[in-house]
Amino acid sequence: MLKSFILPLLLAGPLLSEPLHAQSLEVATASVADRKAVFATVESVDTLTARTRVGGTIAELFVDEGDLVAAGDLLALVVNDQMAPQIASANSQAEALAAELAQAQDDLARALDLFERGIIAQSRLDQAQTAVAVLDGRLAAANQSRDVLIQQQREGQVLAPGAGRVLDVQSPLGSVMLPGEPVATIASDHYLLRLHLPERHARSIAEGDVIDVAGAALGDDVASTGVIRQVYPLIANGRVVADAEVEGLGSFFVGERVRVHVTVDTRQVIVIPRDYVTTRFGNDFVILETPDGNRDVVVLLGRETTDGVEILAGLSVGDRVVQP
Repeated sequence: MLKSFILPLLLAGPLLSEPLHAQSLEVATASVADRKAVFATVESVDTLTARTRVGGTIAELFVDEGDLVAAGDLLALVVNDQMAPQIASANSQAEALAAELAQAQDDLARALDLFERGIIAQSRLDQAQTAVAVLDGRLAAANQSRDVLIQQQREGQVLAPGAGRVLDVQSPLGSVMLPGEPVATIASDHYLLRLHLPERHARSIAEGDVIDVAGAALGDDVASTGVIRQVYPLIANGRVVADAEVEGLGSFFVGERVRVHVTVDTRQVIVIPRDYVTTRFGNDFVILETPDGNRDVVVLLGRETTDGVEILAGLSVGDRVVQP
């Protein structure tokens, strides 16, 4: 009975079909970008300083660190105690000259009436006209001097030079200020990442290069990539400085650090698809096609790329590998 069961199977042919030919590829080189991890800091494009224009004492302070301000907002009021008496003196002088001018105008009107009736000579009329003109000029000068003092008093208002966030208030309430001293530092509302790279990479980066931002700590609003907008020509302390535009940095702390990856060079390496590599007993193997047949060779793997995995040792250009 067993022979009767096996015989039809033998006549029907083999139980399994022939195995399909495995895929193979020729080993070649590819260009891979060398990426360097560096720390970048969040910086403001422009840092503005609000300064006093006159000397005096800060009588009122309207901002604190972290406040958002618009251009022209009043930040502080500087008061010079000497200005009020000077303005009062200028007002008194202008009022006295105005009274003298009114009296001189009355004298000129009487002199003109007497001259028309032939009572006084032309010289007396000329003297009255000259007195009115002199007093009129003196009154105008006094008014201008008073306006200068009033304008100086108005310049005690410290205004925001631009819109942004107040980073630091250098002069607290009650501080005695000289003209030109800083009151507050304001960061503009445009932020970027500032990179400091070793000087050997100075010629490897350029405007328009893309950087990768590891901004998980900054939140989901920060873009994962950015673009270098400027490379500064000055190398200081062995570092070259570059600025990169990254979307979503507008609401973070100035000076906050974040890790970024920058392309500093490209090189030719051997890259093969990851599924051509098998791992056994802690070693990585690929199947090498040779005239004598296929054999396993040990390879040393590098980093992963978009096209596969980098082969550091074990293969040469022109070798042919077989997919397991």
